Amino acid sequence: MVVEENPKSTLTDETQITTNPNNDDADVEEGEILDGDDDSSKHPSSVAAVPRHPHPLENSWTFWFDNPSAKSKQAAWGSSIRNIYTFSTVEEFWSIYNNIHHPSKLAVGADFHCFKHKIEPKWEDPICANGGKWTVTFSRGKSDTCWLYTLLAMIGEQFDHGDEICGAVVNVRGRQDKISIWTKNASNEAAQISIGKQWKEFLDYNDTIGFIFHEDAKKHDRGAKNRYAV
Repeated sequence: MVVEENPKSTLTDETQITTNPNNDDADVEEGEILDGDDDSSKHPSSVAAVPRHPHPLENSWTFWFDNPSAKSKQAAWGSSIRNIYTFSTVEEFWSIYNNIHHPSKLAVGADFHCFKHKIEPKWEDPICANGGKWTVTFSRGKSDTCWLYTLLAMIGEQFDHGDEICGAVVNVRGRQDKISIWTKNASNEAAQISIGKQWKEFLDYNDTIGFIFHEDAKKHDRGAKNRYAV
């Protein structure tokens, strides 16, 4: 399933949703008959209304935001993450995406996640615990397009091993942005290599990318080594 729509950017403060994705007015198509009168003989010049049906996604997904102003060295990691909205249709995705900050407009230190519903973007989540992540890097403020393409590939189920994917996160830092895809079973090398190669193709990304096991990241922090590379 390919998720297509012309994206536009309506920026709001601190990644807050400012429009109602379920707004009834938004479901009204141009030329749609609103008075409920189905007798076309009374409206000979009107075009028959075509009902608008939502396009369901194979999975529901949740956006999460980790606000840098809510973080502190004393707080437990992940304690400041909060969910923004869960969506399950193409229309809901675009309603949300078009009304939140994109990575280039987020504050330094922010983390923005999109994970399958009921999977928390934390190492401690049982589904993520034995997984790992692929990461691509960009100059600060240059990740917007690749973040969108990553989201579309995920929610549109474009990966051959899509069941392995937990979600994606964009990390906004002072010198660079990083986008990572989290997966479930790090030891499944064939699946991870497939995901890494396909992701690079979707993004038209030419540099080598690496895969780190979450277990290694827990033990060695920034010293964790890539187990796989493509």
